[in-house]
Amino acid sequence: MGKHSGMYGAQWRKARIAFLRAHPFCAMCGKALRGADAVVDHIRPHRGDTALFWDEGNWQALCKSCHDSRKQRVEHGGFIGGHDEHGMPTDKAHPWNQGK
Repeated sequence: MGKHSGMYGAQWRKARIAFLRAHPFCAMCGKALRGADAVVDHIRPHRGDTALFWDEGNWQALCKSCHDSRKQRVEHGGFIGGHDEHGMPTDKAHPWNQGK
């Protein structure tokens, strides 16, 4: 169990189900979410901050694939991969897209 595992009890499970019913698509790739593939992600890591943990404005629905790859890359200082038809990065946070 992680150090914040006490936060993820029955109250969280109930809130998670309600949030996913209201947000049935992945916020990153748009895929329809199904069962274990659905994750309620904290946009800004809560790091044990109870107020941030329960702030629904800090939640987003993600598929497990985006949560475990793209989201983790962003949290660890990287960028979301991908480019447009001209080869320009699609991630707005990429340095090439700054100042536009």
